Amino acid sequence: MRGARLCLLLVVGTLLSLSRARSQMDTGCAQWCPPNSECINSESCRCKAGFTSPETPVIEEPSVSCEDINECVQVNCGSYAECENTEGSYFCICNPGYKLLSGAERFTNNSENTCQDVDECSSGQHQCHHSTICINTLGSYKCRCRPGWKPLSKHANRPRDTKCQEADFPTWTLLPTVHSQSLSRFSVEVQNLLRDFQPATVTYTIQKLIEAVDKLVEAPMDMDHLARHRVATQLLSNLEQSLRTLAQFLPKGPFTYTSPSNTELSLLIKEQDNKDVTTVYHSQGWMKLDWAVTSGAKSSENGYSMAGVLSSPNMQKLLADAPVSLDTRWDTLEEHYGSPVLNVTFTLHSNISSIFLTNTDTEKLASNVTFRYSYLNGSIPSRKELLCAFWKVYDDGSGSWATDGCSMNGTGFCHCNHLTSFAILMAHYQVQDPRLVLITKVGLSISLICLLLCILTFLLVKPIQSSRTMVHLHLCICLFLGSAIFLAGIENEGGEVSLRCRLVAVMLHYCFLAAFCWMALEGVELYFLVVRVFQGQGLNTWCRCLLGYGVPLLIVAISAAVKREGYGHPTYCWLDYRKEGFLWSFVGPMAFIILCNAAIFVITLWKLTMKFSEINPNMKKLRKARVLTITAIAQLLVLGCTWGFGLFLFNPHSLWLSYIFTLLNCLQGLFLYVMLCLLNKKVREEYHKWACLVAGNKYSEFNSSTTGTGTRAFRPSESGM
Repeated sequence: MRGARLCLLLVVGTLLSLSRARSQMDTGCAQWCPPNSECINSESCRCKAGFTSPETPVIEEPSVSCEDINECVQVNCGSYAECENTEGSYFCICNPGYKLLSGAERFTNNSENTCQDVDECSSGQHQCHHSTICINTLGSYKCRCRPGWKPLSKHANRPRDTKCQEADFPTWTLLPTVHSQSLSRFSVEVQNLLRDFQPATVTYTIQKLIEAVDKLVEAPMDMDHLARHRVATQLLSNLEQSLRTLAQFLPKGPFTYTSPSNTELSLLIKEQDNKDVTTVYHSQGWMKLDWAVTSGAKSSENGYSMAGVLSSPNMQKLLADAPVSLDTRWDTLEEHYGSPVLNVTFTLHSNISSIFLTNTDTEKLASNVTFRYSYLNGSIPSRKELLCAFWKVYDDGSGSWATDGCSMNGTGFCHCNHLTSFAILMAHYQVQDPRLVLITKVGLSISLICLLLCILTFLLVKPIQSSRTMVHLHLCICLFLGSAIFLAGIENEGGEVSLRCRLVAVMLHYCFLAAFCWMALEGVELYFLVVRVFQGQGLNTWCRCLLGYGVPLLIVAISAAVKREGYGHPTYCWLDYRKEGFLWSFVGPMAFIILCNAAIFVITLWKLTMKFSEINPNMKKLRKARVLTITAIAQLLVLGCTWGFGLFLFNPHSLWLSYIFTLLNCLQGLFLYVMLCLLNKKVREEYHKWACLVAGNKYSEFNSSTTGTGTRAFRPSESGM
């Protein structure tokens, strides 16, 4: 049976071959044409469409082959499409992520190209994990984490492998070492709130979180300062981190919330590639920044970045007594006030506001952030200043206010190159030692009383009136006026050099120079008395007044004309030592007069020694000259050495030098009263007469009031008093 089948097949094949051969013989085609070709006649062939022979278009030998033509070299399929070559033909196909409007898969020329982007996200053709969201891109898609979630793994070419974890909130366990029931309840409440968080309830979560913090801060806390500062530090840090995470679930645009305790949150969410300068507003002020700093070097997952301001009035309870670090400002302050800053006290002048961005690396920003807080307006008193301070956190969890990297101009704008929690502080600088101030006021008051007694004595005691008494009188008048002006107007309360302050400085300059000029005339009097061997009466009254009051007037006039701004200082109304060389308008004449008088007194003592050594000296005149010389020298020591000692007070930090100078300077009037009045025998005798006269009058009045109407009151002369 099997053999019969094989024989049948052989017969059929033979018959077919004979039939084909007969057909070719009938058409005249060659039987040897190569593959992918067709015969032309019995002697030649040609390649089919889509194939070509590199040697000749007509094939006459069986060894020639037909090769496929790559039509894609010449064909233009159009945009978003590629050409696919096939054997003997080609077709165009849309790029991955694109599709023809007709739904067909292939087309053959550019006119049929209707390729358009396929929305894999809306059509469900993506392979994103359920923890991610699908983002449309041109011709493809990406898988990104949901707002607030963090990626676990990410591969650029394998979107389906991108997986994320839930929003990461900080641990709100506050200072376990501090035993506080309110802190414990607050920690549990916040942890439960954030544990049950759902993106749909983001607004509710933000509100409840802020209200919980307000409730905690408003409740009394039984803990020391350091513990309260640490609690405030952790509260501010955790609140900032939580709000930064929650803000990622909010829609694009502004968001504001004000709690019942007036804590206000202002957020602004925008595209992170925005390059504009943006302002974030809230009721306590505003913040302006370059939006590029909000994302920093690291881009956010959802393509948006955020800037927020949280203003809390209740946080002041925890940080009101916090220390302030001014390490970098001490030198500037001492230069400004012209003396050491002994102490600084601070008061909070605004709410405490936390500024935070999507960018967490805000210790050094590429550009400054400008913000302005509302605070109590009004003029700033002298030695007080508004500071833009930030809360600086230390390694042990505590903190302090600092001003590094922040500045505040006169208009109230803060400029900072870093971000954290900020507040406006009012700094009160204690420039003057209160003990020195007390000594100055008490000493000058005593000095004024003594100088007034000196003036009255020189005017009323006739036996002592002379040319020297006239010099003493004008000396005391100048010192009295200078001390009174100093006591009443030396302090510059306004902090600015006003016209009043300049006038006070000019008058002090004039009065003290006049005092030294009259002290110089004391030396001139001694010169005529002793050196000129008692010849002549010296200068007359008009010459003395011209020198005593005219010379200082000339010096002050020249000084004011040359450098008027040298009068007055932001702290005190005196000559400004910062103006180069201007202090010499007082120091120069003073030093010259002291040196001249010292030289005159040395010559005077030498002359007196020679006179006493003569055989028959006029002892009466010599003793008088000696007394006058000793008095003048003592006067020079009191006035000249006091101010000369002040010249050596180069280091204002030398406290004991300041005390010595203040004591000597304030007791000049007392010293002059003792030397010129109390040590003068004639003055003491006149005082005794006045005392007896006053005592006698009182005794007579007493007798007249106690005796009867018929009794005659005795007069002092009659009573023997």
